[in-house]
Amino acid sequence: SVAGITALASVAMGLGAAHGIDTPGLLAIGLATGLGAGAINGALVTWLRVPSIVATIGTMTLFRGVAYAVLGDRVLKDYPDSFAVLGQGYAVGAISIGLCIFAVLALLTAVFLHATRWGHSLFAMGTNAVAARWSGIPVARYRFALFCASGSMSGLAAGMLTSRLGSARPWIAQGW
Repeated sequence: SVAGITALASVAMGLGAAHGIDTPGLLAIGLATGLGAGAINGALVTWLRVPSIVATIGTMTLFRGVAYAVLGDRVLKDYPDSFAVLGQGYAVGAISIGLCIFAVLALLTAVFLHATRWGHSLFAMGTNAVAARWSGIPVARYRFALFCASGSMSGLAAGMLTSRLGSARPWIAQGW
């Protein structure tokens, strides 16, 4: 459902840009849309006990369908000039801003997973969720949080991809 969330967040940012929202606001829209979509996935899996594969494939279709319903075959491409920097700008020399964002997020994720109690709990859940639950790890709550985090990162990816392409369209990220 990453591609569906990316399409939905891209369309939401495009609509925001059409209403004159600036770059920080557009990124906030993308992250919030991704977070909301991730929360829907998390709720389906943790509260309604829908298998993850079924929930995410179903919502991928739903989110992309909403993007098509809202935008149709139109393309939104009127963004503030500062928005292009995120996907097309360079931090230093030939090192892109996108690469810098990736490096920082990868480092923070590695530290989180390997140096915190929560990260160790996630490894335990991945190894054996039943044993993790019996050892006191709130598996459902952590799983919900992971879906929310994944949705947020899909929203960030939407911001970077939309910025790189300079346009929002409902078929963005097709085949991801």
